[in-house]
Amino acid sequence: MLARLSPDVRQYLLVTGNYWAFTLTDGALRMLVVLHFHQLGYSPLQVAMLFLFYEIFGVITNLVGGWLGARLGLNRTMNLGLAMQVVALSMLLVPSALLTVPWVMAAQALSGIAKDLNKMSAKGSIKLLVPGERQGTLYRWVAALTGSKNALKGIGFFLGGALLSVVGFKASVAAMAVALALVWLSSLALLKRDLGKAKHKPRFRDLLSKSRAINLLSAARLFLFGARDVWFVVALPVFLAQSLGWDFWQVGGFLAAWVIGYGLVQSLAPYVTGRRGGEVPDGRAAFGWATLLAIIPAVMAALLAREYAAQAVLIIGLMVFGVLFAINSSLHSYLIVSYASEDGVSLDVGFYYMANALGRLLGTVLSGWVFQQAGLGACLAISAVFVALAAVISLALPRHAVPATGAT
Repeated sequence: MLARLSPDVRQYLLVTGNYWAFTLTDGALRMLVVLHFHQLGYSPLQVAMLFLFYEIFGVITNLVGGWLGARLGLNRTMNLGLAMQVVALSMLLVPSALLTVPWVMAAQALSGIAKDLNKMSAKGSIKLLVPGERQGTLYRWVAALTGSKNALKGIGFFLGGALLSVVGFKASVAAMAVALALVWLSSLALLKRDLGKAKHKPRFRDLLSKSRAINLLSAARLFLFGARDVWFVVALPVFLAQSLGWDFWQVGGFLAAWVIGYGLVQSLAPYVTGRRGGEVPDGRAAFGWATLLAIIPAVMAALLAREYAAQAVLIIGLMVFGVLFAINSSLHSYLIVSYASEDGVSLDVGFYYMANALGRLLGTVLSGWVFQQAGLGACLAISAVFVALAAVISLALPRHAVPATGAT
């Protein structure tokens, strides 16, 4: 069956499979760390600080990783990311007495580097596997990769919460390390060599030399993902466990369902935003969808302030937020791959995901600090402001209709 597929499709499936496996462990590890250390008595801000280096090194990795991908090839950066995640997981298997905050932060730093090397490599590879004139196909492939990845991340959240309840922290981490090591060995043998290596070796100063469209889209992405993580990373899981009394598996299950649904909607986004009139989306679409999204956390914050039933507000509100956020995210993911230059694509994609990581860093720190100081409602209010800023920035993105060649 696989032998009958074209080489590009086989490479796409391999890249996607690597991305899936990595994302499953990344989502499970995130939930394991949040719930395990909250169980040990860490405050919301202290739990957020465990992820500080994860996000800081994600910012650095996306910037430098794009340059490395252009010089070394995306296959090497993807395999490096898989190997580093195995090491990061193994670091958490030390005796409990050695599992100190600095040690966990160091392991998370390595995991952050690994995650963004893997993501940058996967997204950059797609640009090279689809002919430049087939923008409709490119949009669908990017949406499928991104959506399926987030669905797997949601399953990882559920897996992390369930494993913590059933087998404990150490056994869960060990199983994930072994499974990902096997994926890494397979990737070393099968992934195409020199994928994404630039014809002309980029200079280090080229890291910040971007088009206006990429700079604007990167700024919008920063605020979009800051808007999600300001309530998602620490505030929501701790609120569900602490204020609503949910068990670990319930917290993990809810967040898993949210992310899985979000991923499925991402996969379908081209059929929502890119089919009318045979066109793919542009900056005007990015502004419109961001404007709709900004309304949801604002309404949720207002309802929580008026002391409406918190559980109902969160479940219904976050379902609507998830649908709109997924469309926004998928639309952005298509635009960056479309805007990026083919020669040294990882430079542009890496810069964009550097902004994405900076937004996650901002959201992560605020998620712990604002929740500890003012509660979940304040986190949602900040989320609304951040999405509104993303919408305003999107007004300046290029407005053009590209014929959706290949959008069958």
